[in-house]
Amino acid sequence: MASPYGPHRGKQPSLSQLRAFAAVAEHLHFRDAAAAIGMSQPALSGAVSALEEALGVQLLERTTRKVLLSPAGERLAVRARAVLDAVSELMEEAEAAQAPFTGVLRLGVIPTVAPYLLPTVLRLVHQRYPELDLQVHEEQTSSLLEGLAAGRLDLLLLAVPLGVPGVVELPLFDEDFVLVTPEGHPLAGRDDIPREALRELKLLLLDEGHCLRDQALDICREAGRTEGAPVTTTAAGLSTLVQLVAGGLGVTLLPRTAVKVETARNTALFTGCFTDPAPSRRVALAMRAGAARQGEFEELAGALRGAMRRLPVRVVGAGT
Repeated sequence: MASPYGPHRGKQPSLSQLRAFAAVAEHLHFRDAAAAIGMSQPALSGAVSALEEALGVQLLERTTRKVLLSPAGERLAVRARAVLDAVSELMEEAEAAQAPFTGVLRLGVIPTVAPYLLPTVLRLVHQRYPELDLQVHEEQTSSLLEGLAAGRLDLLLLAVPLGVPGVVELPLFDEDFVLVTPEGHPLAGRDDIPREALRELKLLLLDEGHCLRDQALDICREAGRTEGAPVTTTAAGLSTLVQLVAGGLGVTLLPRTAVKVETARNTALFTGCFTDPAPSRRVALAMRAGAARQGEFEELAGALRGAMRRLPVRVVGAGT
């Protein structure tokens, strides 16, 4: 015999129908169930009937004295409650996601920034945004930009300008480059080095792929350095680079934020400053244009500018 509820037509039950049925299954009484979920008794009865029609099964056995669950109703009441619990969890998660500076933030940082700025960044996040789960990824610029475009990373901390469409830069500060020399070098410790001095120096640079290498070469070209001037590339990181300088193999350029960390390990290292305007680089946060968390990232940039005023840099504003 065909079911009095008709064949299942693939109708989707509504949440209000599931909520009504779950209440009746819990209370086994229409009046009590209606009161529990703030629905009128006729509306509750109609919602359960509509659910039975949508599912194509009888869920309740109705008598004049009481309400019982049918065998199918017993099974589907468990499923209905699970669906309602899942929807409740979804809503709670959505509420949590609306709260700023919560959840995961995947920050990409270039190697020539990470060791020198991360202590400031991590201290700020720990103190001001304790609910933020900051995950740090140290990679070269090209890899970071690929990760940002693919959604693998949320925010970048790196040297700019990038000139990449769809990427918004939030400038933080400018910092000068200093010349690092071995002990006894003619330019060691000087504070009036002209840029032109870079034309003939034996310069040690980072490997291909590091933006700092490209910036240093740009500075040298601006100073009039010829393509044939000796440039030795033998280091994958700044720590190795400065030790090669200490060993007398040449000189190098360091961003000022790196000087204290990298030169403190060897007394044979000396630094010299350039005359104004000194060669410099700009460091910024970078995000996808139209990022859902743009407001958070802009607020974070502002907080970082304040925290970085204690560093040997020139903090810049958002509109600079």
